[in-house]
Amino acid sequence: MLINKQIFGAPLAGVTDKPFRKIVRMFSPSAPLYTEMISCHSLVEQHKNCLRNFDRYDDEGNIGAQIFGTNPNLMADAARILQDSGAAWIDINMGCPVPKVATRSGAGANLMREHKLAEKIMTAVVKAVNIPVSIKTRLGWDEMHKDWQDLVSIAIDCGISFVALHGRTRAQLYLGKAELPEKPNFPIPIIANGDIKTKDDIKRALKLGYDGTMLGRGMLGQPWILGILSDETVKPKNVGDIVLTHLNHMLEYYGTKNAIQMFRKHVAWYSSGMPNSTEFRIKINRINDEISLKTAIREFWGCEFEI
Repeated sequence: MLINKQIFGAPLAGVTDKPFRKIVRMFSPSAPLYTEMISCHSLVEQHKNCLRNFDRYDDEGNIGAQIFGTNPNLMADAARILQDSGAAWIDINMGCPVPKVATRSGAGANLMREHKLAEKIMTAVVKAVNIPVSIKTRLGWDEMHKDWQDLVSIAIDCGISFVALHGRTRAQLYLGKAELPEKPNFPIPIIANGDIKTKDDIKRALKLGYDGTMLGRGMLGQPWILGILSDETVKPKNVGDIVLTHLNHMLEYYGTKNAIQMFRKHVAWYSSGMPNSTEFRIKINRINDEISLKTAIREFWGCEFEI
């Protein structure tokens, strides 16, 4: 996978599902995107209550499927399944800070503390597939243990193709300002992640020597931002039409009941900062049927999109 200053769309739990990625693709046909993180156990065991276990990526372009777990054999099996499903590359999550992943299951950011286990996982996944394998990690577990360079060195020896680095420790979670160090002279690309939202942020990261950048929370409520920053598109004239298109994708994917509940957070992000948005969000949170939700969206944005 050739990396040359591309702008990636980060994996965001509860956000970068297939419906969201469809919207991003409308504005950024070429951006490398990630799936939400996928449990290797859930995927290999084909848990039916997790729809992403059955996604195909053949028609999604440059999509990296991110997996998490602690069992090297299961991680390898999961990687094979995702390769067969059309993923362009496999990413190993070594940075998720939430307790459910990092402490209770020992995956995600905990692998920054378990380098031998991390090495076994990376080796197993690289050997299991014929597509590139990357890792996404952080500066370290906490301020006293910023040993990300040690983990990257191990990753290089394991055959990892590139690394995404979030400029916070696990202890910081998503608080405070991300601080990216100057990129060392590693032989594989390093992608800068954390508080990157504007072209100036991208320029600063590239000036530090990074080979590309990655937007995460900057995509919330503006899935066109990747296209704007990469000069592929401009902001849509009527955001409401995009909101309705996104909702239709959610309804098709999740079914009415689940889609309506899950879409409320997206409506909040799309409407953030607009006049009367607080009242609108309160109204949306009380709606439980498709027609009423679409009508409310059309009225708020004054869009022409047909229900």
